[in-house]
Amino acid sequence: MHLSKKQIEDYQNLGVIIVKDIFKDWIEPLRKGFQKVLDNPSKHGRENVDDKNGRFFEDYCNWERIEEFKDCIFNSLGAQIVTEATNSKSSQIFHEHIFIKDPGTHKETPWHQDMPYYCVDGSDTGSFWIPLDEVNKDNNLKLILGSHKWQKLIRPTKWSNNRSWYQEDDSSFMDLPPLEKFEKNILIPELNLGDAVLFNFKTVHGSTGNNSFKSRRAFSMRFIGDDVRYIDRGGPTSPPFDEINLKTGDLMREDWFPKIFSN
Repeated sequence: MHLSKKQIEDYQNLGVIIVKDIFKDWIEPLRKGFQKVLDNPSKHGRENVDDKNGRFFEDYCNWERIEEFKDCIFNSLGAQIVTEATNSKSSQIFHEHIFIKDPGTHKETPWHQDMPYYCVDGSDTGSFWIPLDEVNKDNNLKLILGSHKWQKLIRPTKWSNNRSWYQEDDSSFMDLPPLEKFEKNILIPELNLGDAVLFNFKTVHGSTGNNSFKSRRAFSMRFIGDDVRYIDRGGPTSPPFDEINLKTGDLMREDWFPKIFSN
């Protein structure tokens, strides 16, 4: 076991834990892989700022072509830690995701959950946010402790224009509660290079703009555990995973989402 009993309890109760030093040896390789994606983005690459106020770029599902990402997914402790945190027997890779906010980028990442964008449902989930540059409380991820237990999922929106992600107004989603309802539960993690935040796909999170003088790069990798199943959201998800050929309630295919760790 890598996690302590308290860390596992915290993950279940709060939906977030910080893991220290786990990715220290992966920072340089991940930076190298990150640059490869910036030099040659995939079809999923997306710019979220369309004026001259900085740059907020993201891209995902590159692990099969970027050797450094694949190496980290298969050979770091990430998958084992998610398996422990979710009390699962095994974990599969769902996908990886990179983000860069250039200096002077005012655009914040809005409060959101990842789950409503995804074609999966379940509680045994874990997403690592691994900063590849120094972060501080003014230039960081923010998370709402316990929000993975909220009654409904938050309505997903498009970050570039704030419009609803899905065309139909689905009553299974809710609007974000007013700030005063959750302000006291906001966590801004203290992280050194090599540390990571691990959070549930249902944990509400966002991030500040970047008012520093350095770029802020982050690498995320997302794993699914025992109770996760496919769900048809009635429209294209993010990532889209076209032609997945599954029905709601099916297990996620291991040829697309390999099992990385098994007890």
